[in-house]
Order: sequence, then structure tokens, then C-alpha cells
Amino acid sequence: KMTKGDTEYQFLLEGSKETKKKIKRPNKSLLLAVCAACIGGTFQYGYNISVINAPTKSVQNFINQTWLERYDEDISEQYLTLLWSNIVSIFTIGGFIGATIGGTLAIRFGRKGTLMMNNAFALLAALLMGLSYPTGLFELLIVGRFFTGVNAGIGICVQPLYLGEIAPRALRGAMAMGTSIFITGGILTGQVIGLKELLGKEEHWPILLCTTCIPAFLQLLILPWFPESPRYLLIDRGDDVGCRKAMKQLHGTDNFDREREDMERERVNAIGIKPKKPWQLFMDRSLRWQVLTIILLNAAQQLNGINAIYFYTDYVFEEAGIPDVNIPYVTVGTGACECLTALTCGMLIETLGRKVLIIGGYTLMAFWCICFTLTLTFQVKALVFYDRIVVFFRNRQNLLILFTQTSRPAAYMIGGSVNWLSFFVIGMVFPFIVTKLQQYCFLVFLVISVLVAVYIFLVVPETKNKTFLEIHTEFQSGDKRKASNADDGPRTTLLSTPL
Repeated sequence: KMTKGDTEYQFLLEGSKETKKKIKRPNKSLLLAVCAACIGGTFQYGYNISVINAPTKSVQNFINQTWLERYDEDISEQYLTLLWSNIVSIFTIGGFIGATIGGTLAIRFGRKGTLMMNNAFALLAALLMGLSYPTGLFELLIVGRFFTGVNAGIGICVQPLYLGEIAPRALRGAMAMGTSIFITGGILTGQVIGLKELLGKEEHWPILLCTTCIPAFLQLLILPWFPESPRYLLIDRGDDVGCRKAMKQLHGTDNFDREREDMERERVNAIGIKPKKPWQLFMDRSLRWQVLTIILLNAAQQLNGINAIYFYTDYVFEEAGIPDVNIPYVTVGTGACECLTALTCGMLIETLGRKVLIIGGYTLMAFWCICFTLTLTFQVKALVFYDRIVVFFRNRQNLLILFTQTSRPAAYMIGGSVNWLSFFVIGMVFPFIVTKLQQYCFLVFLVISVLVAVYIFLVVPETKNKTFLEIHTEFQSGDKRKASNADDGPRTTLLSTPL
């Protein structure tokens, strides 16, 4: 036996430390693969949320002009509002449809293959929206926005799946932060491009809406240089050679042995098991807590008040005394705050862990909802509180790594569908909440944030530095301990599923 004083022991200890350092330094190819996946994935989601705000009046003028040419009369204000709301909200319907089919496409065509195919929706959307003005068909805007939603729905479902599977265990949290970073980056880019100094002028709105094709072209040029998900190749396709090549490219030649062992264990666990459908996850009692967790987190991501605050932006900035002409520039500042917070969380997530960041994010959201309510009640300057709430929003992380390979695509479909439905619901319901509760409307979101933080603290385990199977086992162990305690009274039995 070696002791701490032995030279060989010290050599092995130093080697272990050096290995950990290497693992925590992401391979250059891995970073580029994350960027290639995100630029045509969640970047599109964020970009298409914000870019539609700048040309609001220009598009409404175009609809009115087209209506006048067709029917020799001005369109009614109510019908114009209805058409514009359809152009904006059809994005969420497309996103819901994209989320429901994203997991199935990821199983059939692979994670990378689905991301490549998904760009067809973005290109088609850009073409339709670009043709709307020269053809005088505002209906093409509705169809185009629908396809941008489908593109965003598939992207926000499949891209995190791809990132979670290509990243080594020690870097999975940081690499998955690419999702939040590129969402905020997309929002900020859309806000900047929509400024009048760039494409925000009235005559430029068709070009502005066509710019959604640029990220699609970039992904089509860059992503083919990077491999398919190694986990997908090994576990779903049984391609051992392809898996090794992919891991060498993404992780380097020295750092993938432990990751390979994790995949082999998961592969053995998945032998003879076909990828599950979403309804099968609801029927599987061993996954009930994981399914409940992703439903609550994705619903809370939209229902915690952040989107309501976005809807309230103009009012908040007006109350803060900011002139109308300066509001777009202040909005860009809040977008920059979001990007900064996403980058900060990316650096902290492997140190603090997901659980701490999520609980902290929701707790701070609850606190600033109280502050926001006070500012609206006493009519004091609200701008500083708006910035705080936007900043802390990005502290939250999705926990879809709670599932193993056979369940993961279906889990992403469930989570994505709930997210888009909640997005649609808050857009429809929030005006009524404001009408009924007025300045106390954010107390609703306060309650939601507190309840979610408590649930995560009590139910969700920390996932830092754990394999997919270890996380799954920890959920099962907790569930079995509760069942054992209920059956046996005060006796405590620790049960776990072998890896």
C-alpha cells in the first residue's frame, strides 16, 4: 500500500490534479461546436423575440396601405390590432409545434442532423417575409412568423440536447450555458439591429425581418465541420468508430476515457430499450419527479414575471422619466445586462452548481417583484428595479439533464411544449391581471417564484459533476427512501439503483 509520503503516490496525485485541470479546460473544437450549434439554435429564438418590436409602426402602416388598395377604405383600428397581434403571437404557436416534433426529429435524424434541417424553416420564413412588401401580401408576414416559431421551437428543444451530450461531465453546466448566452445575445442583437441608425427606419423593415436568414446561413456553413453527438452515435446508432472520432475531435485525445466509460454504462442500461415517447414518460412512475420538475421549471420560466416585465417596459421607462426617443437605447442597455448575467452564470455554474444558481435566481426575482410593486404603488422611479429583475432572470438553468439517453428527447419535447404554451398564456392573461390587480399584479409572480424556489430546494438534487445515470439514480433513491419510510415507520433505509 502507498502512503502519502511515497514518491509514487505523489506522482499519481499530481497526475490526477493535472488531469482535472485538462478536463476543465474546454477543447477549442468543443467551444466552436457550441457556437456553431447555438448560432442557428437559441440565438434565433432570442433574435426573433426582439426584432419584431422595432418595425411595429412600419408594418402597421404597410397593412393599412395594403388594405386601402384592396378595399378602397382604411382598415379599422380593432382589425389592425388583431392582425398585428396575430403576426406577433403566431410565433408562439409555431414554437409549440416545433417543440413537439423536435425530439422525434432528433431521434430519427440525429441532433446535428436536425439542427441542419431546421435552417430550412428560417430560410423559408425570411423569403416569405421579404416578399410580403413587393407582393403587397401582409398575410405572408403571418406565415413567415409561424415558420420562425417552428425554427425556434425545434432549435430550443434540440440544441440544448446536443450541447449536453457533446460536453464532458466537468464542463456540462458551463457548455449548456451557451443556450442562455445565445438567447440573450439574440435578444440584444435584435434590439441593436432595430435601432434607427441601422435597419430601424421605416423603409428598411422588409430587410430587417429578412435578417433571420443570416444565422441560418452561418450554421449551414459552420456546423458540418463538427461531429454528431457521441452519445447519440454510440447509444442510439451503435456506431463505436464514429463515437470515438467524435470524442477525439471534441475532447482531445487524452481526456475522453472517463466520458467513454459513462457512455458505456448508459449504453448497457439502454440495451433493448427504445427511445420513449412523451406519454410514456408520464406513465413511468420511476420518472414522475423528473417529469414534474421539468414541467414546473419550464412553466415558471415564463410565468415568473420576466415576460410581464418586458410587456411593461414602455410604462416603466416612461415612469422613470425617460423620453420616448431614448427608450430604444435604454432597452438595449437592459439587453446588455442580460448578456452580462448569462456570461457570469456560465463562469459560476461549475463552482456553485445549478441548484444554488436556480434557487438564488428565483429568490432574487421574488425580492425584486416586491420592490417593483412598491415602486408602482408609490410612483417612485422604477428603472433601477427593472434592471435588477432582468439581470437576475438569467441565473436560472434548465435541468433536463435529469434524464437518461432513452428518455431525454421526450423530456425535451415535454419541457419545450410547456415552455411555449406558458409563453402564449402569459401574453394572453397578463393584460387581464393588470386590469384586475393594477399595481399589485406582480404579487402573482412573487408567489410563483417563491413556490418554485422551495420546490427546487426540497426535491431537486444537485447535478454538478454527476453522470446522467447518477442523477437518475439519486432521484430514484430519494423516491424509494420516502416509500420505505412510509411503510416502515421511523426506520430509515437507503436504497439505490446500481449503475
